[in-house]
Order: sequence, then structure tokens, then C-alpha cells
Amino acid sequence: MVEELTGDGEARRGNPVGAVLSRRRLGGRLLALGGVLLLHAALPGSAGAAGAAGAAGAAGNPAERRALQGLRLRYGSARQAGLVERHLEAAADEARRFLGPSPEHPYYAGAVVLAGRGRTIALHRAMGEAVRYADYDGRTDRVREFPAAQRIPMAEDTVFDLASLTKLFTSLLAVQQMERGRLELEAPVDRYLPEFTGGGKELITVRQLLTHTSGLRSWAPFYQQPTRAGQLRMLCGVRPQDTPGTVYRYSDLNLITLQLLLERITGHTLDLLLHDEITAPLGMHRTRYNPPLSWRRVIAATEVQRPPWSGLDRGLVWGEVHDENAYALGGVAGHAGVFGTAWDLAVLARTLLDGGVYAGKRILRPASVELLFTDFNTAFPGDDHGLGFELYQHWYMGAMATPHSAGHTGFTGTSLVLDPSTDSFLILLGNSVHPVRTWRAGSAPRVAVGNRFARAVPVRTKHGGPAWYSGMETGGSGTLTLPPLTPATAAARLRCAVWWDTVPGEGAFHVEASADGETWEPLPFSTLRSTGGTPEQWPQGSAGGWSGRIWHRLEAPLTAWAGRPVHLRLRHTATGRYVGRGVYVDVVRVAEPARLLFAEDRPADASRMQATGWTRSTD
Repeated sequence: MVEELTGDGEARRGNPVGAVLSRRRLGGRLLALGGVLLLHAALPGSAGAAGAAGAAGAAGNPAERRALQGLRLRYGSARQAGLVERHLEAAADEARRFLGPSPEHPYYAGAVVLAGRGRTIALHRAMGEAVRYADYDGRTDRVREFPAAQRIPMAEDTVFDLASLTKLFTSLLAVQQMERGRLELEAPVDRYLPEFTGGGKELITVRQLLTHTSGLRSWAPFYQQPTRAGQLRMLCGVRPQDTPGTVYRYSDLNLITLQLLLERITGHTLDLLLHDEITAPLGMHRTRYNPPLSWRRVIAATEVQRPPWSGLDRGLVWGEVHDENAYALGGVAGHAGVFGTAWDLAVLARTLLDGGVYAGKRILRPASVELLFTDFNTAFPGDDHGLGFELYQHWYMGAMATPHSAGHTGFTGTSLVLDPSTDSFLILLGNSVHPVRTWRAGSAPRVAVGNRFARAVPVRTKHGGPAWYSGMETGGSGTLTLPPLTPATAAARLRCAVWWDTVPGEGAFHVEASADGETWEPLPFSTLRSTGGTPEQWPQGSAGGWSGRIWHRLEAPLTAWAGRPVHLRLRHTATGRYVGRGVYVDVVRVAEPARLLFAEDRPADASRMQATGWTRSTD
């Protein structure tokens, strides 16, 4: 099996480029001088610059100070979390929908969804079954189910094989060692593992392991080697497929190598490091490698493993790691093998959103957390990556994706998304390979739940009333058209407040003008952030992508329309497979120095607006 090689049914790109030293890669090289704190000043545009992941100073931001005071996660209402209840409930409904045909088989036998904002967990639901299928026949695509009395329903505290979420824990352990001066980000791996050389491997750096830019292939069949020595020989014998630093390729080998490196420099096995450095300090008592037999009844079953879909013939895998290579490595591996619950992952999410501290216990410095939310892969557009964490990935984050959103998925059906811009987190754990991996493809549940949860974080207008909203429908479009107006002077301006978040290149809003209301042309405009700064020009009459989750003041000169009638409209489009949070427009006005031609807040003018595909929304 290739753990997450196909992105749960969607190919992760291998993106070759020239070996260009970007400004962030140059900034990253500063770390080799000793420690991570230099990076905070070296890398503009990191999550901390957005007020999200924690300040570099000892005092930290308000969230971090509260965490240092010992505050913990708590259950609460949607209102207490600053969320919209009906949209939050819709997120749970979306997760439940995939218990049915998706499109033919259920996507998963059961799932647990947990979502929160700040320190409030406002949604924690279990649905379906943790253990349902006893066997699977690949020749007939039929299953044998356990009798009803022997099935185990999913519970909120069900333990899941987290699969590739394990990579996040390995990455955190590596960053801790950087803090302590034992590991340098830009150092070659063979400095710590002298046997890791040959065929160009001596060029691979620690950073390249953490960002999947090492050039190593995606996977190797370690389970075919009966001894640990044979497995290590296989790893050390692997040669890069591409020159390190010139390609992005998601690879389990990166994190297996990092495991060996960490064990070498610390003298401890990875499972012991996980316990001592992360789970014990944070009180994550249901997160570990190799869960004991006594846990079996609270663990979600995974796959019926038999060739040809699996590399091993193990029958129903339940209570043991699903990944064949992790199993062959004794259940403890850098790329897979950690088991845990939704609650424990929420503790980890809160820790990182608070700058590395939870309930008074610190596991990382704020500047170290910056590394997790900072894109080191600017040379590989679309493959944004911090140290261990993926960034800005709509294919599983849905509308929660922002340039600072961090997360990961696991092949067994797990996912974690952190959105620092809204201080929110979403965990979806499903046993989607139960009974077999071929019953599911893609990340449809993750996207659907992510979209609904993103909608639960409200967008408020300055006046507290409703604004025009584009919605979040895939392939959606619409127009907001003003009645014909005739400016008397070249000083006339269209003005409004606008808020947008669309998928770059696949969604936008447009400002357009027409002489007859039939043939439209782009109307150039500028936007100014509500927080101030310099106006941004949009000469093509359209804008899209990420606007920072703040309102902007839009202004479009009507210079060319002085003395003649003009029709004006705002149009939104969503052309791709995924959507962002959408577009909001508020307080539309057209004015010139001597008079107000149109004002949306005047009832007579508002009644003359024509809205198609836009709705009024207070959130």
C-alpha cells in the first residue's frame, strides 16, 4: 500500500522546477546557524504576521497568555464559540450523509466529527459503526457483516488509526530538537545518519524531508524485508528520483528517514519520544503507538487486508496499525502508526493555535509554531507546505483553506484542519477503509464538512445588518445589477464594501459596465483594506483568491461614462471543483461631488436592484 500516495483518491502533484533559491528558502537557511527563533523576523507573511499562530515574544498573544494560565478546552454552544448553529448542524449532517451510498458503497462505516473555535468545542458527534464488517471477498465485491449484536457503534471517544496524521507528530518532534540545538533545518541528513548517502542522498536536507522536496520516491515495500536490518538496507539503498530541492513529491520515505534521524540523535525510540515530549505533557492519554489489547473494543476497525489490494494477508485489521510498512516496522514509524481520538487531536490543535502551549504546558515556542504555518514550498505553487503541515489545500480543507490553514489527511479516513484566521479547528475521523480501500475515493466528506463548518464562522457587517452574499455552490454564478444611471461628471464613482474568499484561478467577483444592459465590459476598480494601507488596483475589473477575512472598500471610477447612461453590475463566478467562503457585497452607492445617484440603503433604490444568484445574509 502507498500511504496517502494518491491523496485519498486524488493525485498529489510532483512539480519539477529549477533549483531556484526563493526568499523563504533563503530565510530557512538562517536556521542552520542555531535555532528557530531567527525565522520569525526573516519570513514576512507567516501565520504570526496574520495574528494567528502566536507572537515571537515571551508574552505572546492573548490566546497564548490564556493558555499559559492553564485554560483548557470545554464543551459549549455554537453561540459561545462564535459560530452559527444551523450551519454547524449542517456540518454534522454532511458527515452523516456519507454513511450511505457514496455513490455506490458507504464512504465509511462510521465517523466522528469534532469542530470548535477558541476554547469551545461546539460540535462533537459520533455516527455509524466502529466495527461492522468481518470479511470481504474481492472476487465478488461482497462483504460478510458481523451479526448486529457483535457490531460496535461509533462513539465520541472511539480510537482511530490516524495513519498519515502520524507525520505531524514526527514533524513536531523534529522541530523540538531544532529548538534544543540538536538538529539544524538546513543540515544534510547524512550529518546525523552517515549511512544515508549515495546516489545523491547526501544532498538531502532536514527541511526537504519535512516539506517533501527530497526527490525520494513515494514509497518502498519494507514489509517484504523480514528483518529490521533488511529494512534499513532498503531505505539506505534508495536513490533520489530527482535532484533534491527540484521537485515536490509526497513520500513516506521522508518521514521514515526522519524517524531514524530522531532516534539517532536522542537515543530514544519514536514511541517514547511521542509520549514524553507531546502526549504526556498535553494530557493526550488516548494517543499512542501500538495500543494495548485492552483498547481493542474502543478502536475502529480498518481493512480486511488480502492481496492483491494489500501487500499483506492479515484478514481484518482491528487494533493494529493498518499501514503495511508501519506494521512491518513494529507498529512504530515516522509516517504512520499513531492511534488517537478526536478529543486528543483537538488538544493538539488548540496547542498549536495558542503558540505551542496548552493548559500551562508548553511543547513548542511560538516562533517554532511559525515554522508549521509558513510556506517553504513557494517554488512549487499549489503544494504549499510548512514543516510537516500542508497549507492551503482546498482538496480536503474545503472552504476552510486559507494561505495559513494547516492540516493533514490519513489514508484510513482521518483529517485535521487548523484555521488560524478564525481560530477554529475541524477534525473528521472515519474508518473509510473498512472493509476495503477500494470502496472509497477522493475526499468528498472532508470537503463537504469543511465547507459547512467554514460557513458556520459568520461574516458580520459593520452595521450588523444583512449583506448580499454569493453563496458557496460549486459552479455557482450570479449578478447584482443596478438600474441605469447617468453620471453628470467624470468624478462619479461606484463604491461598496466587499469581502471575498475564492479558490485562486477558479472563482472571482467582477465589476462590469454596459451601455445597453446586454453587452458588458470590465470596469477597473481599487480596494482598500478596512485595516488601512495602500489601495490595491484591479485593472481587469475582477478580483479573487484570499482577501484576509476582512472587509475592503471598493471604488470604481466612472470617468468614461460622464454624460451618458450606464448599467452597472457585480458578478460572481465559481468555476472549479472546490469553492471558498464566497463573496459579500454591502452598502452599494454611486455618487459624484454634487449628488448621490444611487444608494442601496434608500428603499426606493434598493427596490430597483436586480439580484440573480445573490441572497441577503446576516452571516
